[in-house]
Amino acid sequence: MTAHVLPHARPDLTRPGVGLVKASTWRVGTPERQRAAVDAIARTWLARQWPTDGLLSYTVHVGADGDTLLHYSQWRSEDDYQELVRTERTARNAAIDAAVPGIERVALHSYALHRSVVPAPGDDRVPGRVVTVDVEFDGPDPARQQGWGDAVFEALVGGPAPHPGGVSAHFHTGLDGTRVLGYAEWESAAAHEEALAASGGGVAGLTPQWSRVRTSPGLVRGRLRRYTPALSLAADA
Repeated sequence: MTAHVLPHARPDLTRPGVGLVKASTWRVGTPERQRAAVDAIARTWLARQWPTDGLLSYTVHVGADGDTLLHYSQWRSEDDYQELVRTERTARNAAIDAAVPGIERVALHSYALHRSVVPAPGDDRVPGRVVTVDVEFDGPDPARQQGWGDAVFEALVGGPAPHPGGVSAHFHTGLDGTRVLGYAEWESAAAHEEALAASGGGVAGLTPQWSRVRTSPGLVRGRLRRYTPALSLAADA
């Protein structure tokens, strides 16, 4: 199998068969090195065979901070990921590091997709911005993780109409029991900024639903980060 580039640098976030999501962050230092790293990833992956049919997609986003890259990959299982680690990851990373020395690989977390808010049928807008919220709790509690994701879902669909620039939202629960990853697609960076500015309290405003989200018991921290879609790869059929 060989790799091909997915349109609009966008994976199918609700595709069947995904048993595991891996999300990781690289720090590269400057916007120029961000672009160089994405180019090196594309060259490295397109020059090699697809590593395993258990890897369903691999996507890279460029951070608006001018420093980071977000990697989002979909897998059938942890065993499939470990097969990549055993056979391919070191050589691929070495090729990328040769092109862009000094990459700092900061974090890698494992998730399961919990639930999604998806566009209506026929809505074919292309997202130009991805916004993530990385939430951490003070200890493992799967029910609390799912409850937080459900509370955000209810705030989005049950409160006042959110900004029309939102395209989709996806909530992932960390397999360690302590994290939730929110992954939202927006039409553009401007649409997301307009939503925040207009509401004064999040994309849906200062509502009781959003108040419950912010005051969830055991919530230690939440980090919002903004990205531009850059590259998404999958195996040829």
